[in-house]
This record gives sequence, structure tokens and C-alpha cells, in this order.
Amino acid sequence: MTNTALGTLKRVEVRKAWPHEANDFTPWLAENLDRLSSELDIELELEGQEVDVGSYRADLVARVPQTGDRVLIENQLEWADLQHLGQILAYLAGLEAKIVVWIAKDFRDEHLSAIRWLNEHTVDPFAFFAVQVGVVQIGDSQFAPVFDILERPNEWNRQVQEVSKSGELSSSGQFRRSFWEYFSVRRPEAPDLQPGYAGSNIWHDVHEVGLRVVQFLAAKGVGVYVTGKWGETQTEVEPQIAPLQGVFSTALEAENFSHNGNHWYVTELKIDAYDRDNWDAMVDWLDDQRQKYEEILRLGPNASDLK
Repeated sequence: MTNTALGTLKRVEVRKAWPHEANDFTPWLAENLDRLSSELDIELELEGQEVDVGSYRADLVARVPQTGDRVLIENQLEWADLQHLGQILAYLAGLEAKIVVWIAKDFRDEHLSAIRWLNEHTVDPFAFFAVQVGVVQIGDSQFAPVFDILERPNEWNRQVQEVSKSGELSSSGQFRRSFWEYFSVRRPEAPDLQPGYAGSNIWHDVHEVGLRVVQFLAAKGVGVYVTGKWGETQTEVEPQIAPLQGVFSTALEAENFSHNGNHWYVTELKIDAYDRDNWDAMVDWLDDQRQKYEEILRLGPNASDLK
């Protein structure tokens, strides 16, 4: 019989480890995202801390490096509450986030039910997590953080999880990576293309006007649209973008544009994106269209004569 002495694991009040949420916990988590990543099974790269979204600030914004999907992380060192749930939903549009991680000291049933409902009623690649944060200690040892996943998508092998533990991309991720690699070979001068990128969108900042042109890839074709800077809401962007309706219509010879939230002047090339015989046409259209959009934004009202 062994005489090995074993300690007792005990729970510690989270405020003993991090007295202040914004000053202590959020900076700590920003520097230790790998601990959260291992629990979520998602590789995370920090993109920003205390990111402005309208009149509020998102605690942390990260990105899944293999896909480019943006991840919103909202922290509470108290019980989860409806105010933070409302902020999370508001941040989704402003940040164009695909994955939401809500961290709190604990969750009531109604808040877990809300996260469950969102996972059941949103389409890929959106995913919502409720994560309980705790602190444990054995004897007088150092405090150790504990993350417990209380709610997650029903099958966390959804399309949003493009990379498995083996490091292999899903079939959709492989398709997107192959297309963007083909794009970079055909149009090597095109900006903002990262080697190995497997996401759906490519963002191009038009710094002169503080707006962005976004190219996107989908199964049924490709498209381009205009949006604001990271964190800007539709309400904030509208006064700058809405007056350009006539200019875009004339320069692009388009009478109507589809509109989705903070995606303005969306144009699409409807085509079977999985057919590689279509990729030349898709690449040329995407890059030519991106250049037209950027020129329209830089010229403003003077872009009416563009063809």
C-alpha cells in the first residue's frame, strides 16, 4: 500500500486570481489564449483587445489562422447576464465574427438556453460557446485556471471547425485554400493574399476613405461588397456609404444591389465555384471588380464616368 501524500483540490474565488476583470483577467487571457484554445479545440490568434464596436468595446477579438474566421471573446467574472448577451449580439454585426465565446463565472439556465437556441437556429459557420471560468488550488500551490465548456454547437465538427486535431483541413477548407492559391498564381500582384489562407473573405482597406472592399468565395459563385472599418456598425457607416448609391450604379452599370446588414453594394458572379474550369473567370472577375470598387471609393462623386 502506497504512502504517497495526496493534496486536496479546492475551488478558489476567481477574484482572488484576477481582482479586476478589465485590468487583470482580460490582459491575462490575451497572453494565454492557448489555454482557452486547447479547451475549445480551436487554434486562436489574438487580433485585438478592448476593440471598439460602436459605443462599446469587445473584450477580445481573435482569429482562426487557418480559416481567417473572426472570434469574439466576451468576459465576465460574475454570473452571466442579459446585458452581456445583448452586447454579444450587437458585436456580431460590427465585427463580422463567426465564433462567439462567452466566458463567465457561472451561467443561469436561461442564458445557457439562449446559447443553445443560437447554435440550433443559425447556419454554418456560426458557432456559440458558453464557458465557465474557475480557479483551483492544491494546498498553498499557485492558482490554476479552469475552463469548463457548458454549451457548444451540437456537433463540434461543424464547418466552422475547419481544422481537425490532426491539422488537416476539411473538404470545404481545402477547396477554399486551393482557390486562393490559384488566385495568387494567376494574379500575383493582387494584395492581401496570405499563403495557405483557407477562409471565405479577403479584406482590402481603402485607407484614404476609411472603408474596406471585401471579396468573398462561396459554393455558388464569388462576390464583392463594401463595408466599414473593423468594429464600425451599420449605423455608423451608413452616412458615408449610402450617398454613393448613384455613383456605384453608374460606374458598375448596375441598377440594383443586394444588401445584407453592413455589406453594401454587393455584386456577385453566379457560377459553380467547385468547377475548376470556371476559376480563370472567377479570379479575373474578382480582381477586376475589386479594383473598380477601390477606384470608386477613392474618387467618390467623380467616379460616375468610370466604365
